[in-house]
Amino acid sequence: MAKNMEPIVKRCRALGISPAVMGYNANSSKGNSTKRNPNAQKRVKKTEYALQLNEKQKIKFIYGLMEKQLRMYYERAFASSGITGEVMLTTIERRLDNVVFRLGFATTRRSARQMVTHGHYTVNGKRVDIASYLVKPGDEIAVCGKSMQNEYFKKLREDNAFSTTPKWLERDTENMKGKVVAMPARDDIDYDVAEHLIVELYSK
Repeated sequence: MAKNMEPIVKRCRALGISPAVMGYNANSSKGNSTKRNPNAQKRVKKTEYALQLNEKQKIKFIYGLMEKQLRMYYERAFASSGITGEVMLTTIERRLDNVVFRLGFATTRRSARQMVTHGHYTVNGKRVDIASYLVKPGDEIAVCGKSMQNEYFKKLREDNAFSTTPKWLERDTENMKGKVVAMPARDDIDYDVAEHLIVELYSK
């Protein structure tokens, strides 16, 4: 993932998304929630290209994707029989790092990606350390037995601050396990995005 050192809340504001989508609380970030430019909303109307670019940057930022990765998801979706934009989004939703985050087994997608690469999760009983691994219906995701003693996961369980699980996933909070019960649908995407603009941008 390409590093972006800009504060999370500031970047969320620029892209028009809620920090909650990223797993962050805007009120807990000192200084980031202060609006320094009261006239920021008076900017000139964005061009069509600027709108398309904003939606692309939004997806890359939310999921921590690089340009090459997003392009690959688009090309796969374009070659499929479904609606290109929707197929692209739902495919990205199936990434293991995103699924771990959506199950509540990591506080943010960034930490989920790191914990996956460190080998803290299994899929169907086998350790998987590839963040881009795509899950499918029937797959069972769990925190590794040894990792359950890790302070990170102990705190998750003690705080019991698990996020709401989307309907395509089931969660066993006590045993830190989850199951993919269906393919994600377009209405399972929990943020506002105009995916057709990304498709238009890439199809030029």
